[in-house]
Formats: sequence, structure tokens, C-alpha cells
Amino acid sequence: MLLSALRGGFDPLTIIVTLFSLCFVVFCTMPIHEYAHALIATKLGDPTPRLAGRLTINPMAHISPLGALMILLCGFGYAKPVSVNPRNFKDPKKGMAFTAIAGPIANLIMCFVFILVKTIISQVFSRIGVHSASSTIILSAILTFLDFAAVINANLAVFNLLPIPPLDGSRILQLLIPSKYYYTVMQYERYIVIVVFVLIITGLLSTPLSYLSRYVLKFFTFIAQLPFSF
Repeated sequence: MLLSALRGGFDPLTIIVTLFSLCFVVFCTMPIHEYAHALIATKLGDPTPRLAGRLTINPMAHISPLGALMILLCGFGYAKPVSVNPRNFKDPKKGMAFTAIAGPIANLIMCFVFILVKTIISQVFSRIGVHSASSTIILSAILTFLDFAAVINANLAVFNLLPIPPLDGSRILQLLIPSKYYYTVMQYERYIVIVVFVLIITGLLSTPLSYLSRYVLKFFTFIAQLPFSF
């Protein structure tokens, strides 16, 4: 994301707002993503996240240095995975699936909220108008921030649903393949993370993921604009 802003020759204001949006996601959005995992796991009967100090929105409990770097550079990334013990769930497979999907759902909800707020602000100011240069700059910065925050949340939802460790999709994958194959894949988690990082930096993975994110953004934008279409 930041790399794209720098390569695209964006004006300084856009780059500053982009950086602020990315930091907001790392320190505010990602903790909510991980908190959603911890909350659902706890509600389903597993005390592991709470005992590990993950039932909190404190960013220091959730940040992964490599995942945060990926978000800052490319707009795709992850936080420190929340540890859960499936044996504490009444139905281990369903418990893992609900816990895994909670994070991306939290991102999708935040994505829609940012788009909705942006739509409301845009509609309001399109009717009342902007009467000074300073107001125009402030409004532009706010809308740019909301736009980037929505984009990154869509990116995170799509990215984390990939069926590869340590992403949330890997926990859903165990519902679809035999356990012995799943645990074999998980043994190579560290190497897979490095490969994914390289693929994102080179654009080989970020490009198709961006297409998927755009469909999410278009759908939410359509829903947010419906009340103003009549």
C-alpha cells in the first residue's frame, strides 16, 4: 500500500494520510480482528485466549512485526495468531471454524462502516457545499483516510481467508482435509510465510487479491449508497 503510494507519485498529503491509515489499521483494526477470534473462542468454551492475554484490544498483545510490515508496505498482512485449544470446544471442528471466520467478519464489518461513513460525509457536503480551501483540504484528507481504511480492511478479510498458515483460512482448511495432511502443512508454516511475503512484495499474489477486494468494496459501496438513491 505504501509502496504503491510512493511509486504512484501521490501528493504529500495523500502519502501522509495513507501512512496514518496504515498505522491506524495496525494499532486499531488488527487488534479488533484478533480480539474477535479470542472473544468467539472464549464464548465457545475455550479459556486459552483469555489466559494468554489475547482477550483484549491492546495492540501490543496482537502485533506481528512481519505481518505489520506487510500491511505498511503492501496493504496485506496479519497479526499474531490467537492460540486456541479445540479440545475445549463441544464440537472442535465447528469451534475452530467459527473462531477462524470471526476475524475476517470483523474486518468486513469495519470495511462497511468506513464506506458508510465516507458515503454519508460525501453526500452531506455535496449538498451543503465546501466554502473554503482549508475545509476542502480537511474534507479530502478525511475521505482519503476513510477510503484507505476501508480498502485495507477488505484486503485483510480477503487475505486472511487464504487457506495457508498462519492465516485464518488455514484453520478452516482442517475442515476440508484429513488431519494428518493438515498438520504436515502446518509444520512448514514459517517457510510458507516467507514465500507469501515474497509473492505479495512482487505483486504475484497482491494483484489477484486486490481484484477480489475490489468486488467487496463495490458491493459495500452499492449497499451504502442505496439510501441516497431515492
